[in-house]
Amino acid sequence: MKTSLHPNGNAHGTEKPLPNYPVPIAEMRERYLKLYTGAVNDVLRFNYRMHTTSLPAGFAPLREGMKMAGLAFTVKGAPDLTTDGEMETRARMLEALHADSVVVWDCTGDTITSQWGEVMTMAAVRAGCQGAVVNGIRDTTSILEQGFPVFHQYKSNTGMLGRFRLYHYQKPILMGAVVVQPGDWIFGDVDGVIAIPQAIAYEVLVAAEAVLAKEEDIKEMVQSGLTPTEVVAKGGYF
Repeated sequence: MKTSLHPNGNAHGTEKPLPNYPVPIAEMRERYLKLYTGAVNDVLRFNYRMHTTSLPAGFAPLREGMKMAGLAFTVKGAPDLTTDGEMETRARMLEALHADSVVVWDCTGDTITSQWGEVMTMAAVRAGCQGAVVNGIRDTTSILEQGFPVFHQYKSNTGMLGRFRLYHYQKPILMGAVVVQPGDWIFGDVDGVIAIPQAIAYEVLVAAEAVLAKEEDIKEMVQSGLTPTEVVAKGGYF
């Protein structure tokens, strides 16, 4: 498959190739946002035999209507009392965010600190970042005012400096049972967050769009009065 360079490098700025999708990334993002995560999950399970693609169920949108789609910008951190150079690393990470990114944090199970807040959101919005997946947030009102999609596990007024340290970014991370690579597609809605391997992201998108079209036919069968058995006999499902 042909590849093209994209600002998807590691903490040292090395660029990595992404597949040369047949349509622009911005168009793919808009098309993903018209889907729902259940349809994408079904495609990955049934078409690709991939049964571990959903991020932990605890990640929920800050508001039910929030959706996000884009390329994974991965961050790794953990509870840590040291602070030397941490703020500088955090600043470099924010400067590396790009317009197609969804920043995904592997927080190593932290349940105490907020890794995301108002100023982080401001920097992400300025970079054109499309959303964030992170354990803890604070400054919730300010995040909501900025209209930035955030999927989180909890809220905490405890900032991360001196309690949590950002170690590196744009390297593979582990989100529950899912390995997320920089550049994988991240799609989130009210039912959770799913990761789609970058190499098959366009094919998955097209297949999921077909699922939605088929489901419209199935709903018409149900509304017409057919029994569930009759619907199944006509190729439908529930």
